[in-house]
Parts: sequence; C-alpha cells; structure tokens
Amino acid sequence: MDKKIAIVGGSGFLGSSLVRKLNKTKEKFVVFDKVPSDETDSFIEIDVEDPYSLYQLKDCNIIINLAAVHRDDIKPISKYDDVNVQGAINICKAASNYGINKIIFTSSVAIYGFAPKNTGEDGEPNYFNDYGRTKFLAEQVYKEWQSQNSDKRSLTIIRPTVIFGEGNRGNVYNLLKSINSGRFFMIGNGKNIKSIAYVENVSSCLMFFFDAKPGIHIYNYIDKPDISMNKLISTVRNILFKKNNVGLRLPVFLGLIIGKAADVVAFLLKINLPVSSIRVKKFLATTQFNSSIYNTNFKPDYSLQDGLEKTIKYEFIENNAHKKTFDTE
Repeated sequence: MDKKIAIVGGSGFLGSSLVRKLNKTKEKFVVFDKVPSDETDSFIEIDVEDPYSLYQLKDCNIIINLAAVHRDDIKPISKYDDVNVQGAINICKAASNYGINKIIFTSSVAIYGFAPKNTGEDGEPNYFNDYGRTKFLAEQVYKEWQSQNSDKRSLTIIRPTVIFGEGNRGNVYNLLKSINSGRFFMIGNGKNIKSIAYVENVSSCLMFFFDAKPGIHIYNYIDKPDISMNKLISTVRNILFKKNNVGLRLPVFLGLIIGKAADVVAFLLKINLPVSSIRVKKFLATTQFNSSIYNTNFKPDYSLQDGLEKTIKYEFIENNAHKKTFDTE
C-alpha cells in the first residue's frame, strides 16, 4: 500500500523542517494543524482537542504526531493535559476507527527530568514539570493503543533533547542571542555537559522510521558528541566574533540570586523575562543522554558543529528577519 502520511502539528518548527524534506521526495503527505503551513498547500485544519475534527485523518496510513503544548509558562496548566494527553487519546481513537496501524510520536527527554548522566531509553521517568509529566502519560496512551493489536501496529516514540535550528525561538536561540548581544555572562565553571539536537537531523530521524515494523520502537534523539557549556559558548563566540573564550564568568550563587530576582519582577509586573530561576538551573544542569539510535542504520545529515554554524549564520549574520519564527522552550 502506498504511504499517505498525516503530519499532525506539522505547521510548527519541527514539522516545517519535516515538510521541507518531504517536498523533495515523492511521498504523499498532508499537514494537519490549527494554523496553515508555510511550507505546503497540502493542509487540513484540525484540533487534536476536538475528536470530531480527526475524522479527516481517515485516508492516511501513517500518523506523525508533533502537536504539543511545551513551553514552561502555559496557563492554564490544564492545557498540558488537554493537548498532550487527551490529544493522544483522540488520535489513538481515530487511528483505531480508520485502521491506521502506524504512529510516530515525538515525546521528549523531559520525561526523565534532571536525570543521571548518560541516561538511555531505559531511564526512569522523573519529570519535574507538566510538560514532562504529560509527555510521559501520552506515551502510555500510545503504548496501550499498540498493545491492542500488537501484531499489526507499529509505534515509534522519539524522545528528542532540546532542539535548535533556524527560526526557532527557544532556549538555545535565547542563549545565542544573548551571546551575540555582548551581554552574556557565563554562570559557573562551564564543565556541565549538554545534549542538544539540530532540527534537520531530528526530522530526518522521523523519516527513517516511516518503514518501521510492527512493535514498539523507542529512541532518545541526541546529536553526538555531547558538548560542555564551555565548549558551546566558546564555539558560538568563535563563529560570531572569532574569539575562543567564554567571556565574563559569574559564580553560581550570584547567578541563582539573579534568577530569583527575575522571578519576583516577573511575578509583580505580570511579564515574562528571558532570565528566571528555572532557566538558570537548566543552564547549570548536566543534561546528557545516551541514544540507541546509533545502533540502527540512521545517520544524521549534519554534525552538531555544522548545525550550530548554519543556525548562527541564519540568525545573526544573514538577513532573514522576514522569515517565520517559532516560539518554543
């Protein structure tokens, strides 16, 4: 049977990267989202919170679910459950109703929380926020769906680490922007390790599993080798300024005080600030994961260095101010 791919949430950051790749292939696909895609005219409006709208998936035989609430500051908090968990329930019901036997779901390493170094796919769930909690619960929904017809149904769960790339306005972009502004200061010794992922590689990973066999396939996604904060900052400064250092460095206690002060200001003025105590803690944490994806035949399109260079040039050297951007954490 010819594939017809439903990309749910395909108008977002990762979805747009995936669609650009699919545009270069002969694959049949449709973007399903609440807002139109800038990358294709093959678009149908749906809302994963509205099960009645999901009948429009009926002609597809692969569902890729990228739809999610993922920022740290979503209000009301119930929105995480409405989109991430109930949305998964609604998609699984639609898949069962229309005989769709293949789902690819983008979860997150956020299900592990502040995990031990080099946590792999067998790591214990230890989420610390509603995003991680609801991604974990959504995984259970999909696993239950697969178990109901395990001989025929294929479930792939990809748990990416922090994804960066051109047009993204998440934490990595905020870090790059701060460095580019000249107002960045390093907090701590910078020896903590980060696992990050370039968007073009993550979208290629999703495509790799279009032909996955029946069963449950779970992979973290990280672009190896991992990078220390010292190395990351010095690499960015070298690309931007031809400097091989991290610049001004502050002790941890002072960085935490600044984060707490920003929390108070944000609360009193009812605004979001680029600095917060949770962002400082994330900056200082080692978030290093392993992935068994490299035990498969999958090969990323770009090295981590290449991804950083492409992103930095796009955002701060070239003039792409007119291009679409994507707000994420």
